[in-house]
Amino acid sequence: MNLNDIQLSFNRALKHTFSKEKLYLVFFILAACGLLAVFFRGLAVSAGEWVSLSLFFVPVFLCAGILLSTGIILIRIYHDEVKGRPFSYKKIVARSWELIIGASYFSVPVILVYLILWMFLGIFMLLKGLPGLGEFMGVILAFAPFIINFLTLVLFVLNFAVLFYVTPVVALKGLSRHMVTQVLMTRWRSDVFSNLLLLLIAMLPLALLLILLVASAIITGQICVNCTDPVLTVIEWFFVMIPFTALLTPAVIFFFNFAAEAHVLNMREARSTT
Repeated sequence: MNLNDIQLSFNRALKHTFSKEKLYLVFFILAACGLLAVFFRGLAVSAGEWVSLSLFFVPVFLCAGILLSTGIILIRIYHDEVKGRPFSYKKIVARSWELIIGASYFSVPVILVYLILWMFLGIFMLLKGLPGLGEFMGVILAFAPFIINFLTLVLFVLNFAVLFYVTPVVALKGLSRHMVTQVLMTRWRSDVFSNLLLLLIAMLPLALLLILLVASAIITGQICVNCTDPVLTVIEWFFVMIPFTALLTPAVIFFFNFAAEAHVLNMREARSTT
């Protein structure tokens, strides 16, 4: 693998990003995820800090499972596009239905681990609220919420890694856990640096766009006219979410297109070194 291979893969993934059908498909799926996030954020408006934290991260992990299933469809479409084969969206979805349902369960362990971390954080907050000893124990055990929050953010990053590395394997090889594990181990044993580099390249457009969109949403929230009314605030989030997801759609498609390219590049590299 060299720079020319990466350049070719990047340009080809970008070329097949702006397909009208894929843009519509991913937009509606992202809009559904956005609606889920708005619903949870609406529940968190009057909730305490501990509950608000879970209402922020749980929809993120749920949406990761939805995106994993979406990525299977996108990668199978992209595979046929690159090969120049005729394809039908309906047929690809019909053939991939079992994979789509099965792949969504990859997010279940992540959600369970997060809920366990969230419960430990709740125990810490209960101890901190004890009369007399609460403040002292909060100071002594300050490392506990730090570690819990750190592990939560690690889970957040791990979601992107799963979407990038696992989705193309499931889409092209099937849902066998043994097969998925074997392919991933083969990729990582052959070249750790290339795997990390390709992930960063796939993440770059998505990360830059997310930073701009989140910053724009925060600025928009600062000039909210009826911010004191929770109902109007949630409605405002809903209408901001629509252009948010629309602008994010091409970056998500490119992410999965390049994930497929990276999988092929790394497997070719692995075969050449064995």
